[in-house]
Amino acid sequence: MTGSVEDAHPTAGRLTALLIDASTEAISAAGGHAGGVYLRSRTPGLLRLAVLSGLPGPLFRPWWRLHADRPFPVADAYRLGVQVVLPNATETMRRYPQFAAGLPFQFGSLYVPVVGGSTTYGVLTVLRPAVTDAAEVLAEHDRVVRLAQELGAALRGLEVANPDQVAWDGEPVCLRPPTASTSLGRAGRFTWDPETAAITLDEDLHTLLGMPPSEFPGTVEAFAEAVAPTDAHRILATLRDTAVGRPPALPLYLRAEDGALRLLDLWNAYEPPAAPAVRGVVVAPGPGPTADSAADLLPDGVFCVDRLGLVVYANPRAAQLLGRPRAELVGRDLWESVPWLRRPDFEDHLRAALLTPDPVHFHLVRPSAGESETGPPAQGAGSPRSARDAEPPQSAQDAEPPLPAQNTKPPQSARNTRPPPSAQDAESAQRPYEGDWLALSVHPGPDRLTCTIRPASRVKDSPEGQETAELPETGMSALAPLYRPIALAIALTEAGTARQVSAVVMRELLPAFGGRRLAIYLLQERHLHLEWETGFPKGFLTPFDGVDLSTHLPGVETLTTGRPLFFDSMEQLTAAYPGIPLDATEGARAFLPLIASGRAVGSCILGFDRPRSFSTEERTVLTALAGLIAHAMEKAQRYESETALARGLQQALLPRRLAAHPQLETTGRYLPGTAGMEVGGDWYDVVESGDGLALVIGDVQGHGVQAAATMGQLRSAVRAFALGDRPPDEVMSSTNHLLTDLDPGLFASCCYIRLDPATGVARAARAGHPPPLLRSPDGRTRVLDLPGGVVLGVDPRARYPVTELQMEPGAILALYTDGLVERPGSDIDEGITALRVALAKAGAPAARPGGRFLAGVADKLTATARHALDRPDDIALLLATRRTAPPTGPN
Repeated sequence: MTGSVEDAHPTAGRLTALLIDASTEAISAAGGHAGGVYLRSRTPGLLRLAVLSGLPGPLFRPWWRLHADRPFPVADAYRLGVQVVLPNATETMRRYPQFAAGLPFQFGSLYVPVVGGSTTYGVLTVLRPAVTDAAEVLAEHDRVVRLAQELGAALRGLEVANPDQVAWDGEPVCLRPPTASTSLGRAGRFTWDPETAAITLDEDLHTLLGMPPSEFPGTVEAFAEAVAPTDAHRILATLRDTAVGRPPALPLYLRAEDGALRLLDLWNAYEPPAAPAVRGVVVAPGPGPTADSAADLLPDGVFCVDRLGLVVYANPRAAQLLGRPRAELVGRDLWESVPWLRRPDFEDHLRAALLTPDPVHFHLVRPSAGESETGPPAQGAGSPRSARDAEPPQSAQDAEPPLPAQNTKPPQSARNTRPPPSAQDAESAQRPYEGDWLALSVHPGPDRLTCTIRPASRVKDSPEGQETAELPETGMSALAPLYRPIALAIALTEAGTARQVSAVVMRELLPAFGGRRLAIYLLQERHLHLEWETGFPKGFLTPFDGVDLSTHLPGVETLTTGRPLFFDSMEQLTAAYPGIPLDATEGARAFLPLIASGRAVGSCILGFDRPRSFSTEERTVLTALAGLIAHAMEKAQRYESETALARGLQQALLPRRLAAHPQLETTGRYLPGTAGMEVGGDWYDVVESGDGLALVIGDVQGHGVQAAATMGQLRSAVRAFALGDRPPDEVMSSTNHLLTDLDPGLFASCCYIRLDPATGVARAARAGHPPPLLRSPDGRTRVLDLPGGVVLGVDPRARYPVTELQMEPGAILALYTDGLVERPGSDIDEGITALRVALAKAGAPAARPGGRFLAGVADKLTATARHALDRPDDIALLLATRRTAPPTGPN
C-alpha cells in the first residue's frame, strides 16, 4: 500500500474513504476483479491514480499518472466527458493501440467520468473479464454509471465545504477488495468508529473469538487482545492507519493465543452523513494447515501471492528454488523478499495473470553469484528497479512502461539435476542454484495467484506438455515486452509533421532511458538545421544550427558515417572532439544517425545529466529506434510538402475579396483543421446577383485534395448560377445535378441566401447545412430553422424549398460550417446554442458608424477555435449586416 496526499488533513481522509468505497462497489457491481479512481491533480491536464483496488501498485506504476490529452481511455473519459466501454482486447487495440501495447492482455474495462455539477473530477474505472460485445455488460455499465454519479455528487459537496481539496498529488492507495473466496474457514466481521472508538462485532466473530457479547468490554484494545495477544499493537496501528486513508498491505497474518493462524483484513467505509468508519473481517483459515502440509510434500515449488503481491504461502521446495527461507517469504511482498524478480519480463507475466483468467507459463534465469541480487547487471538509467524504489518520473509524460531488462546469462540445463528436498528441510538455508533456468506457471484465482516453480530441464514446461530440451540462448524471456519501441512506433503513426514527430520522440524516448536533453537536426541542402530541442541551456545550440556536413562535430559525423556515437561521460566526448563546446560539466551523450531507406534525414542527440554506460542491448535498441524516427521524419517532410501544395490550391480557390454593396457589410473567416493537417472542403462567397448579393457557404464531405478540388468546382458553379440571377431553389438544384454528374464520391452541404440590401428582403435555400443565425438590432438572436433539402450529390431529383426573410438595418446574419459548432462527445445543438449566445453578446453596428464592425464580431466568434490545438475540422464563417445609411468614407 502507498500513502495518499495530506493524510493528516480530515478532508484527505474523507476523500480517500469516498474513493475507496466507490472503487470497491464498482468492482462488485461490474463483476470485475480490479479497478480504481483517477482524480485530477493540481498540475493542469494531469490525472493521477488515487485508488487502485485488486492489483499491486508497484506493478502498475507506469499508469499512476496520465496526461488528459493522451490517446488513452481514461483520458478520453475525462477530457470528453464520455463513457468508454472496451469489452475485450480486440476492441481495445482497435480504439486505443498505445494503451493496448502496454497491457496486451485479454480483459475488458469500463471508464466512467466522475462529474459533480459542471466539474469533472476524475474517472471511475473497472477491469473485468473479457466478453464478445459491449452489449453484454450494459447492466453492469449502468450500475457503474450510477456509482460515478453518486461519487461526483459527494465530491462536489466535499469541494464546497473545502475548496481546492478535491485533487490528488500523491501515490495511489492500494487495497484489496472484499474476498470472494468461500473456503477460508470461519470468519466474522466488525466495524470500528474512529471518532467514538466504539467497535461492534457480529455474532460470527464473537463465536470465533470465544467471547460472548456479555463478556466483551466493547473497546478496540480488548478486540486486539482477543484476536492476537502478541500482535495487539500491530492491529491497533493498522486500524489507525486505515482510518486516515492509509491501509497497509493486508491481510495481516497473526497468531491467536493458541498459535492458530488468523487473518485480519480492513477497508474504509463511508456512509454520509456519518464519518468514515473502518470495517474488517477476521478469518480463521480452518482446513488451511492440512492443505499446506500436503503441499509441503510436493517435489515442485508452490507458492501463493494475493492480488497485491503478498506471499501468503510457500512450500519448502519453492523457498529453496527462490533462494529464501520460508520465514522471509510468507507475509512479505514478493519483490521485497525475492529482489531478483524485479524484472520487466516477470512483471509482465504477472500482470497477465492478474488481468486475465488463463494460466501463464514462462521461463526465468536465476542470477548467479556475480550478478546483482536485485536483478541483471545495471544498465544505466534504463535498468529495471523496483517501482517502490524508483525515482518519480520527471515529467507527466513519463507515465509509460519502461524498457525490459535483458539477461545475457546462457542456460545451463545440464546442472538442473539436483533431487528435490524432503519436507523436513523446509527452512533449509541451502544455497540456490545460481544461473539456472526456472520454469514458472501462474494460475489466477479471484483472491490469489498460485505459482509453481521448478528447474526448467526436468519438467514438461509448455502448456501443451512438451518436454523442454533446450532453452533460448538469451537470458531475456521470448515474451519480454518491448514497450517503448511499440509505444514509439504506434505514436509515430499518428504524427503528421516534423514537429509532431519530435514531440513524440521527446515524450516516448527520453523517459525510457532517463534522458533529460533532446535535439533533432534535419538535413536540408547539405546543412543540418535544428528542428527541435529540449533540456539544453537557452541559446546553447544556436551556433550549431545550419552547420554544413564538413564540420567536425559528432552530430555531423554520426550522419555522414551512418554510425551511432556513444559517450559515457563528457571526458570521453572532449577526448574525441577537442575544443567542442559543452553544455554541462558531466553527463553522457548519444548521437544517433537518422537514415531512412538509405537516405540521410538528420541526426538525433540524447543527453543525460550524469555519466552512464550504454549496454549492448541499449545501443541496439537506440539504433533501431533512430531508424524508426528517420522514417517518420521522412514521411512527415513529404507530407508537409504535399500539404503545403494542397493548402496553396485551397487558398487559391477561396475568394480574395467579397462582392460589395454600399448598404451591406460582409466579412468571412476560414480556419483549416489542425488534426492531421489535411485540407478540407469548406468555403464561403459573396456574389453579385442581379441588383442584390448572394451569400453562400458550403462544406464538402471529408478532407484532402479531392475535397478541396470538389469545393472549387462547386464554388465556381454556384457563382455562375448566382451571376445569372437564378432563384435560390434553381441554384441549389442545378448545383446538385452538377455534383451528381461529376460523381466524385463525395457529397456537400450548402446554404444560399439571395439578399436585396436596399429592402432587406432575403430568399434562402438550404441543402443539409446547419441553420443560419439572425441577430436583431436589439440583440435578440434566433436560429433560422429553414426548411431544406438533402445534401448535394445524393439525389438528383431533390427539391430545395425557398424561405423568404426580412433583414432589418443593423441586423446580423451569420452563416457557418459545422466545424465551428461540433465538438467530440457533445451534441451539435449545444454548439449552435453556444454560437447563438456569443453572437447575441456582440455589440451593435451603430457603435462603430461607417467602420468595419463585422471583422471584430467574426474574430470573437472564432477566437476559441483559433487557439485550439486539436481542431478536427475546417471552419468557415460568413457574416453580413445591413447598414442604416451609406458610409461617408471608403468601403
